[in-house]
Amino acid sequence: MIRPPPGVVRTGPSAREDGRVLVCCGLVTLDVVQVVDALPGPDEKVVARSLAATFGGPAANAAATAVGLGAPTTLVTAVGHGPLAEVVRSELEAAGVALVDAAADAAGRAQPAVSTVLVTRATGERAVVSTNASGFGDLTDASLVVPESTTGLLDALRPGDVLLLDGHHPGLALRVARRARERGCVVVLDGGSWKPDAPAMIGLCDAVVVSADFRPPGVAADDVLDAVAALGPRLVARTRGPLPVEVLDAGERYEVAVPQPGRVVDTLGAGDVVHGAFAAAVARGSSWRLALEDAVRVASRSVEHAGARGWIAAAP
Repeated sequence: MIRPPPGVVRTGPSAREDGRVLVCCGLVTLDVVQVVDALPGPDEKVVARSLAATFGGPAANAAATAVGLGAPTTLVTAVGHGPLAEVVRSELEAAGVALVDAAADAAGRAQPAVSTVLVTRATGERAVVSTNASGFGDLTDASLVVPESTTGLLDALRPGDVLLLDGHHPGLALRVARRARERGCVVVLDGGSWKPDAPAMIGLCDAVVVSADFRPPGVAADDVLDAVAALGPRLVARTRGPLPVEVLDAGERYEVAVPQPGRVVDTLGAGDVVHGAFAAAVARGSSWRLALEDAVRVASRSVEHAGARGWIAAAP
């Protein structure tokens, strides 16, 4: 495994170790994570076992995963302004993730989304309250002007480069995805939950990996893969926690077994790790199937450590 030294910030598509790069576009949050013995009940106060504050969000965690696996990665997102934004920027830099902030020049003083995460010590299960991207409503506007920094990044993309979307900041994501398709890139979607812009976003994708909670309106659970595939992607896969990943690959159905972790310490961000590892493998030239096998192996290892990225520091 090749990892950049702590504090190194990639410059994006100019860093081409194997001729391909990865761009992640979507949400970054400031995560405040506390480990507790049990979740509090109504009007109950509990004392946390530990506290950590760092970045999170599907696209950001996926980007850090890819960097941890040796893939040059740039995150296109909205960070904004203020002290919380500075914490996010500093943590991304320490993780080796290059940043393009689409909100850096935006009007207003929007701050990063904040997620409060409670992790149950005995099981590793999590409870999350998040503002998501609600502070950046301008990034969902159809009249969005893509910042020059984002435009320059997209113009440097080449065929074979990979774009991973997480469904957040849809106005920005759709513009980035259309440009990436024009440049011949592979476009992948992390489908965590159904969103209003999902059909348009899926239609721009080559591969879509959804969670067990992802459900198009009026579609039964058993029909999700077919419904998503009908919108255009060649590969549709559905993760189901420890159960095998269900796959519809250019009409072929199969499953990818999920390795059982030695122990479960923390499930926070395991789905993000799947998507980041999958996209990194695709950027290395792996087939869909091999990329999924790599992704579930990395994700199973990740839940043996605290946080979405604890496994990176523990890797040999």
